[in-house]
Amino acid sequence: MKTSSSSFPRGRLIALIAAGLARLILAGVGIYGLILGPRTTSTPAPEPAPSTSHTPTTPGPSSSRLPVVPRSVDPETFARNVAEAIFAWDTTSALMPVDYTAAILDIGDPSGTEQAGLASDLATYLPTRDAWIELRKHETRQHLTIDQAVIPEAWADAVAQAQPGQIAPGTAAYTIEGTRHRDGLWNGEAVTSEHAVSFTVSIVCTPAYPTCHLLRLSQLDNPLR
Repeated sequence: MKTSSSSFPRGRLIALIAAGLARLILAGVGIYGLILGPRTTSTPAPEPAPSTSHTPTTPGPSSSRLPVVPRSVDPETFARNVAEAIFAWDTTSALMPVDYTAAILDIGDPSGTEQAGLASDLATYLPTRDAWIELRKHETRQHLTIDQAVIPEAWADAVAQAQPGQIAPGTAAYTIEGTRHRDGLWNGEAVTSEHAVSFTVSIVCTPAYPTCHLLRLSQLDNPLR
């Protein structure tokens, strides 16, 4: 006969998968970056040909390939690509959180102005190195399904109230609402968890640059509305 104590480790793992030992102190909303956008007068370097297709970025089992965020000239498509990429990771791969961070920074502000802030934002979305090592013991993976991506009213108000030249042309914000899915193993048995998430991505597209780039992220579950 099983005792109640035998179910505790599994419940603890489910909580571990749900929380991921992620950092609890979240970075700021990044309103400064949202409003000002990139500040550069230089000519951007040539970039890969943009695509308007929407390609999921969920990693496969044991994949060691570096993640790549699909580029796009379409703002909403790019915002969705970014959102999926941020939540798509696999501890069974040879990669570490820094590799996933680097992939996101690769499509960040070309001027470099927002890169430090974006790196700080990303640190609150990904597990720490120690948490990653612990999650790897349970073959934990994660991906995001998106319910909607909308331009928040708060952003529209900011644009309407901005002074001429304050917001770079092509700058936009999209609030993403969706479900974070995690799965792993406990004593050879599969366990899963789902958690609703919401956040805002600030991006800049044409005419400022030939293709879209990521500027900043809001606090997780504290998006612009």
